[in-house]
Amino acid sequence: MAMAEKSCAQFLDALASKAPVPGGGGAAAMGGAIGMALSNMVGNLTVGKKKYADVEDEVKELLEQGYRIIEELKALVDKDAEVFEPLSKAYGLPKDTPEQAEHKAKVLEECSITACSVPLEIMRKAYAGIKIHERMEQIGTKLAISDVGCGVVFLKAALISGQLNVLINLSAIKDEKFVRETKEEMNRLLEDGCRIADATLQRVVEKIS
Repeated sequence: MAMAEKSCAQFLDALASKAPVPGGGGAAAMGGAIGMALSNMVGNLTVGKKKYADVEDEVKELLEQGYRIIEELKALVDKDAEVFEPLSKAYGLPKDTPEQAEHKAKVLEECSITACSVPLEIMRKAYAGIKIHERMEQIGTKLAISDVGCGVVFLKAALISGQLNVLINLSAIKDEKFVRETKEEMNRLLEDGCRIADATLQRVVEKIS
């Protein structure tokens, strides 16, 4: 059974066990999907209300984007587990001879580069979700504005968790160009995403206080 298709109880049991997957990356993707779902809940509560008729088309567009991100993050829960298996096997390769050590380093780097791609993609989706929350806070129904705040917190957590999983995989990569470019994108997503998430949360807090 795919990780994202497990029940909440099954997923949490697997996450809490000593099984190698799901781990932090899968949890980040699932948490991000939960956050995105909260924004969509607010959007669905907004659509059809006369008070918000002038922004209904935009809210519907945000909903469409949100549903797409939810599905993409759900797929990344499974993708994270998929790329971990070859990486875990690479760590177990022998390195008793110079040839074995060279082969292990090569395979480990290749697997680490692949493994980096998933948490970086989680960060991209989390960032896109944060941007949707930023707008939903402005035009969504005020009756559920607290849920925008909850959702953006989940997505900020997914963003930070994605960063941690990128960093741990970068440690085995010697390709300086790849490491530099990955860190540049990671840092940009993290800095801008956290800034927008924090500002959105602050506005929510001010509106409900």
